[in-house]
Amino acid sequence: MKSVFVTVGTTSFDELIAAARSPPALQALHSRGYQKLVLQVGRGALPQPGSSGALAVEVFRFKDSLAEDLQSADLVISHAGAGSCLETLEKGKPLIVVINDKLMDNHQLELAKQLHRDGYVLYCNCSTLVETLQSMDLSTLKPFPPGQPEKFASFLDKVLGFQ
Repeated sequence: MKSVFVTVGTTSFDELIAAARSPPALQALHSRGYQKLVLQVGRGALPQPGSSGALAVEVFRFKDSLAEDLQSADLVISHAGAGSCLETLEKGKPLIVVINDKLMDNHQLELAKQLHRDGYVLYCNCSTLVETLQSMDLSTLKPFPPGQPEKFASFLDKVLGFQ
């Protein structure tokens, strides 16, 4: 069963969860052959699980590890937290990074833009998620170099202005 995993990490990002569950997003996913949507909602509102049209929907707040969910996903849609992005990329999963426009100091935008420029991710905001799902070509994404967390940390330091 082809599945999509949506994660907001330890934060609350209800807008992303709502965008991913919207009828147009579900239709876009269904038209691309996805049958299951797994939502990790963190501290956000807990939507009702069940079926949303043609996709089965599972919902949870937190787990000790997201490794199993990431591994079984065919597509990951994530907030732009560095940990979530790195863990997904290390698993070799196609990743759409969704920017939270409501954050004051939006370092997440810088991270997403750089990962996109380097060819590793697609990125959008909540209002353009459906368009991204409809037009995405996951075959254009490059694999992230494995086992180099120090390079990612250095990359983050540059993006955030620490270097």
